[in-house]
Amino acid sequence: MGYRIERDTIGEIKVQEDKYWGAQTQRSKENFKIGNEKMPLEVIQAFAHLKKAAAFANNQLGKLSDAKKSAISQACDEVLEGKFNDHFPLVVWQTGSGTQSNMNVNEVVARRANELLKDQGSEEKIHPNDDINMSQSSNDTFPTAMHVSAYEEIYKRLLPALGQLKQTLLVKEKAYMDIIKIGRTHLQDATPVTLGQEISGWRAMLEKSEKMIKESAEHLLNLAIGGTAVGTGINADPTFGDKVASEIGKQTGYRFVSSDNKFHALTSHDEIVYVHGAIKGLAADLTKIANDVRWLASGPRSGIGEISIPANEPGSSIMPGKVNPTQSEALTMVAVQVFGNDAAIGFAASQGNFELNVYKPVIIYNFLQSVHLLADSMLSFDEKCVQGLEPNKEVIAENVNRSLMLVTALNPHIGYEKAAEIAKLAFNDGSTLKEAAIKTGYLTEEQYDEWIDPSKMVNL
Repeated sequence: MGYRIERDTIGEIKVQEDKYWGAQTQRSKENFKIGNEKMPLEVIQAFAHLKKAAAFANNQLGKLSDAKKSAISQACDEVLEGKFNDHFPLVVWQTGSGTQSNMNVNEVVARRANELLKDQGSEEKIHPNDDINMSQSSNDTFPTAMHVSAYEEIYKRLLPALGQLKQTLLVKEKAYMDIIKIGRTHLQDATPVTLGQEISGWRAMLEKSEKMIKESAEHLLNLAIGGTAVGTGINADPTFGDKVASEIGKQTGYRFVSSDNKFHALTSHDEIVYVHGAIKGLAADLTKIANDVRWLASGPRSGIGEISIPANEPGSSIMPGKVNPTQSEALTMVAVQVFGNDAAIGFAASQGNFELNVYKPVIIYNFLQSVHLLADSMLSFDEKCVQGLEPNKEVIAENVNRSLMLVTALNPHIGYEKAAEIAKLAFNDGSTLKEAAIKTGYLTEEQYDEWIDPSKMVNL
């Protein structure tokens, strides 16, 4: 394996010959041998959009030649195509401003752009700081990449997965709207609902979460670019931030703008905290749905057993024939991770000092992990569980008929206390509700059959 010598302001350092990164990336690689968590490629791709947009802006401002702009643009396009994924090796646990990942992108793009210039016979040379990072600082580029990657992943991965699960629930809701089952509150029998009504609650949770995520994500459209080192915009044209944000918008199709207060944009990450709070709300709702599914499918003979779910794999290494609600378990574990990520993001966001927050890499790493895990787990839960969910009609009907809470329908006719007496009598002597009701003499068999009608208790 051959090496070349790269230089920066610290001095010389060896870099593997076939790698496109330079001295600053190599120093970070050697100085931060911490964990296995790499800077997400989504952040790198957001940087590629940003560096391409910056080259366009600097060219428009007369600071960058046409040849350099074109070479940088092509190099960034190749990064976006994934051609250089192996050349972004840095871990999350680095400088808190993300400077080293910013320089990693600058170095890779510069080296590839210089190859392109050489192929064209140009004598111009592109420098990672002077050209790729022109009019920028890590302090405004990294939070810009954070917002671009977060917004894109929400719309490309999270919301489509949520929409697919929501559509499946809507289909089930309509199909099972007439299946009357016992409702449950406090884990105890309550008045009847239909299975479709119960599922409609799940579907509405996803709709509400979808709306809250979309509303909160609008704040991510504000970008820090143009603030440079401390928010004043030193070394950048006053129009640079607006030009870059507009160009990123053209590249991605989203309405990004340069933040109207760069001092806020560099030191605060309240927008990401806000959006992740909505994502945490989705995780909470998914936990409720997953738990309902595994409770209702419990058994199959000694549990509730009102629904059946697909048997995807053997559930036990010792108990033959056992099948477990594994998709619910996976989804709820993901939710636990999201709750933990939310705590980490909130704490990290609280640690801004003066003009900069230096917890940026851990914030975006946890944010994107939440988005990716939830998207993947929702698709898995939908395809491997919910689509195959079926009602066990006999069990459902038996539970409705045995329930003592049907007595609630007698309240308007004989009063709460007499109805409670009937329920207690049925429970204590093991009789049916009907038998107990007639035994008390508070109503006739005909009145019972008229007043106790589960189909009239669900408000269809």
